[in-house]
Amino acid sequence: MESIASQVDHGIRRKRLLAGIFVGAVSLCWVTPTRAQSIRLLVSSVNTDQVLRFDATTGAFVDAFIAAGSGGLDGPDGLVIGPDGNLYVSSRNTGQVIRYSGATGALIDVFVTAGSGGLLRPQELIFGPDGHLYVADRDTESVLRYDGMTGAFIDAFVSMGSGGLVDPSGLVFGPDGHLYVSSMGTDNVLRYNNQNGAFIDAFVAVASGGLDQPDGLVFGADGMLYVASRGTDSILRYDGASGAFVDTFVAAASGGLNNPNGLIFGPDGHFYVAGFLNDGVLRYDGTTGTFIDAFVPTGAGGLDGARFLKFVSDSDGDGTIDAADGCPNDANKLGPGACGCGVADVDADMNGTADCLETSLFGCCAPGVAPTVGLVVPGWLIGCRVRRAFHRRGRVT
Repeated sequence: MESIASQVDHGIRRKRLLAGIFVGAVSLCWVTPTRAQSIRLLVSSVNTDQVLRFDATTGAFVDAFIAAGSGGLDGPDGLVIGPDGNLYVSSRNTGQVIRYSGATGALIDVFVTAGSGGLLRPQELIFGPDGHLYVADRDTESVLRYDGMTGAFIDAFVSMGSGGLVDPSGLVFGPDGHLYVSSMGTDNVLRYNNQNGAFIDAFVAVASGGLDQPDGLVFGADGMLYVASRGTDSILRYDGASGAFVDTFVAAASGGLNNPNGLIFGPDGHFYVAGFLNDGVLRYDGTTGTFIDAFVPTGAGGLDGARFLKFVSDSDGDGTIDAADGCPNDANKLGPGACGCGVADVDADMNGTADCLETSLFGCCAPGVAPTVGLVVPGWLIGCRVRRAFHRRGRVT
């Protein structure tokens, strides 16, 4: 003969089962849709005072990520994602660096004010290994450094004309940790000590390989240095250790290239070039330099004066770029850093999985499925109440 306690337990189990059947029969259910990974290409559009966003797979125009003139933006040039996950843009005609939300493109603040440290005409900008912001200033022929947290001026990291620097534009920290700067006015690439900014050498000699008005710089996965040669409408490649000329990676005017500026290797391994006078972005094979296509066609989305490029990814498709996302690979989190990153979260149905990882609104009574919001289902309410009466609300990490 069953004990009273056993009968009560069986009764509770039957009640839960009936409640679950009732829910399945009469309620509409909601399941969290799977969010797809997204990668976007940001392009500074100098003549429209915008930063435009394009699909990194198709090249299709998405939107004006930074609206025309937002925060006083005038002549956007360099682009960089900061350690805080936000987008920093040099406004060359106002002598400022402006910060925008990396998630929405909304204005945050003027990070570096006009004239700070003598800043006049900022070009490319980059965050260094020390976490500070480095800005190439064409008019003062120097590289200025600013506090990476506050934007306060620190010093002229590369002093005016150091090593013969004239019209600096492109910046990159190399595999050796040192700073490389394209000197447009002297047709070479100069190298500076990463600790104190002291001139080391002319890494790429004057006019080496036909270099004329060097601009954008990037080191490839092969360790080579790729340099945009604006005066010859080509991309030249140099040995990453010695600076010796290797070859012309992208031939003059290949694919119609006209006035190459920003360079970047894409997530597909191919090579992307901002053609300032193309008003577009051209794509080349990342190994051979062979022209593939006009990835962003001329004038797409109103692009006028393509300057620098930046790929940004959103691995879990939640609308927040990885650089600003505390949990970039958690597609089911409630918000960046809110769930699935070792942060404690409620496990209401005691199944060992946090509610926000169950693709369910409530995570109660049925993992992955819950009644439509606002629908009153007595069976569902009873089932949840019974469960909570006999189990302490759990937490998982």
